[in-house]
Amino acid sequence: MRFGTFLPQGWRFDLVGIDAAEQWNTMRRLAQRADDGPWESIWVYDHFHTTPVPSDEATHEAWTLMAAFAASTSRVRLGQMCTCMGYRNPAYLAKVAATADHVSGGRIEMGIGGGWYEHEWRAYGYGFPEIPDRLRMLREGVEIMKQAWETGSATLDGRYYQVDGAIVQPQPLQDPAIPFWIAGGGEKVTLKIAATYAQYTNFAGGDIEQFRHKDQVLRGHCDALGRDQAEITRSTNVNVIIGETEAEVADRVAAVGARLQPHLGERYESAMRKYGTDVPTVGTVEQVTEHLQKLKNAGVDYTITYFPEMAYDLSSVELFEGRVIPELA
Repeated sequence: MRFGTFLPQGWRFDLVGIDAAEQWNTMRRLAQRADDGPWESIWVYDHFHTTPVPSDEATHEAWTLMAAFAASTSRVRLGQMCTCMGYRNPAYLAKVAATADHVSGGRIEMGIGGGWYEHEWRAYGYGFPEIPDRLRMLREGVEIMKQAWETGSATLDGRYYQVDGAIVQPQPLQDPAIPFWIAGGGEKVTLKIAATYAQYTNFAGGDIEQFRHKDQVLRGHCDALGRDQAEITRSTNVNVIIGETEAEVADRVAAVGARLQPHLGERYESAMRKYGTDVPTVGTVEQVTEHLQKLKNAGVDYTITYFPEMAYDLSSVELFEGRVIPELA
């Protein structure tokens, strides 16, 4: 199993209490630490407002961070899980990503999806198209980026995007193009787009049975398109709080809750379910390793971890690096 990790950027209230002037230094330090460690990749979210409730707390912009991490690391690959297609013109996004690929020496991943966070869509003036429209935008946008990266220009007279000879030079360093991670488990459209374009998929949120089902749907789309399903790496995301003992895990969860509670109001209880006792990657070393082994056996090739404590306490990350990754990598 391959491993990546999210870095705190504020979106999940994971930089609260850190002075805004110091937040980039915190992110850079953690990125460089990951660069020196066992991680294959580092990731951020593409969002503008905090979740699950919008607030005035910082949320740093994903593609600006891609360029910054590109210049301040040397080995790890750099991704977003996932870029929202509706937030940027796809020809412009192709240009941004190609430039970041050069800055990084060819380490950019393109995580891309249809988007879902209605509050920020409307707040930024993007409207909020219905799901079928967002997915059609995704398909058109991916086609434009693919053309741009592989040929140096893109032309498409689509329903949502129209580009006519949009030049993207220099093309990415990666040959033939920056890898696509198509995120989401929509069975009729999203997974069909993944079967058509993706080098990676991302779905199921660590749920084994859901993963198996979505994987079968993806295989069906690949068969219908005549594509070898083995060309697509399957990934999933998991929230991790890990300790040596259950008591230590409970203390860590309580510390995360104490930090989040002042910001979440009535959404606190539902938000904390992401770190509840029924979450199989919230637990002891043995419990977390066992669940990830089951995911691996089910066909998950790549796991992207999120540690809510990372900006404040690295001991959980260190435990995962020293005890879990060696068992599964």
